[in-house]
Amino acid sequence: MIRQNQRFFNLALVVIDMIVIAFSLIFAWFVRFQSNLFIHEPNLGFGYYLLSLLIILPLYLLLYSIFGLYKPQRTKSIRSLPISILKANAMGLLMLVTFLFLIEQLDYSRYLLALFAISSTVFSIIERVLFRQLLRFIRRKGFNIKYVLMIGAGVLGEQVATKLNQREYLGYDIIGFLDDNIEKGHRIADSQVIGTINDLCDVILTNQVDKVIITISPRHLVLLESIIDLCERYGVKAEIVPDYYRYFPAKHYIDMIDDIPIIDIRYVPLDSSFKKVVKRISDLVFAIFGIIFLSPILILTAVIIKLSSPGPVIFKQERLGLNRKKFVMYKFRSMKIQDDKKEKHQWTVKDDPRTTKFGSFIRKTSIDELPQLFNILKGDMSLIGPRPERPFFVEKFREEVPEYMIKHHVRPGMSGWAQVHGWRGNTSIKKRIEFDIYYVENWTLILDIKIFFMTLIKGFVNKNAY
Repeated sequence: MIRQNQRFFNLALVVIDMIVIAFSLIFAWFVRFQSNLFIHEPNLGFGYYLLSLLIILPLYLLLYSIFGLYKPQRTKSIRSLPISILKANAMGLLMLVTFLFLIEQLDYSRYLLALFAISSTVFSIIERVLFRQLLRFIRRKGFNIKYVLMIGAGVLGEQVATKLNQREYLGYDIIGFLDDNIEKGHRIADSQVIGTINDLCDVILTNQVDKVIITISPRHLVLLESIIDLCERYGVKAEIVPDYYRYFPAKHYIDMIDDIPIIDIRYVPLDSSFKKVVKRISDLVFAIFGIIFLSPILILTAVIIKLSSPGPVIFKQERLGLNRKKFVMYKFRSMKIQDDKKEKHQWTVKDDPRTTKFGSFIRKTSIDELPQLFNILKGDMSLIGPRPERPFFVEKFREEVPEYMIKHHVRPGMSGWAQVHGWRGNTSIKKRIEFDIYYVENWTLILDIKIFFMTLIKGFVNKNAY
């Protein structure tokens, strides 16, 4: 299903951009040196100009990201694409010319640069428009759909639902309305009222809900806050139409459906397709090299565990990851064999009698976490991200810490912003979540690199890990 292969489309856009940019340079070289349209100029050779792609490709991809060309485009006007591409390519040309001047490559053809600037802009616009139209066609056929729950079936709610229904290419499927003043079963904009606002929790738990759009009147301030709190608690993204700025619990992102403002309650940088691809590639590279480089430690640890205590080498435990999905996390076994039912509900404490002597060592040095490199390869985890927790404790903390579920908007990690600041083991959950939320809202590749080196310096050996 296309919905299950969204990552393929995200990666495809980056690859197609690279092909178009490379083709534009080749096209410019051919027109400049293989046609009779221009006056004679020394030809430095096809290989010389092809080599410049080593600078041009990463430069242009970076600029495309900066100018928002890899952000979700589902609700954006197609007219915004040419403007963004023109800005990015103009900046790219300026930076390329500056670079050539600094390295004293004054023989680089000016005509070729001009042709490349024109062709890359034209071809990129055509490519992006065709790609957008392809995705819209796919959504019209019922694939790549996002399921939306509307809260508020009044005039504003009906207007929003009507616009979403009219624009099939957006790929939104309204599963129904929740409203306290309109009876269940009443039809509005081709959808039904499926309950009251008090049913929100049950609807989220029993249906696939990708986002909640709130259209209730601004005078219902207390009710609005409770809806946002519940959505955050269950890790479902909420959007408000139109204007509740002073009640936002975090950074927000403003989008538009024609003339109606849509406000995403919590801005998550890793919602960007390009940034997801960048992070995933870096995870795969690190995991592969990590497994190869650390293989002697992995093998030695496995042997010692097998010889020192009865039981399996690898301990498998169910955790909650990206989008609240369960996965099996791997660790080197550091404890004696215990009952699975008890293990699910027991929290590790200092001087835990269940821990073996060697287990205590590998826990303090975090060697027990190394098998999670294979979780990274599988796509269950990332190198850097909020630490995943067992479902039992997720249910517990979700009720105690209202914003706890926000961490599930990104992949869990082997190490995180909270852990390198000492919030691991038996420490404050609320404080840990503050750091996790900061990471979710402020992710950059530079932040990941910073956390990685902080982990190397002080994160592996920690007094709170036992």
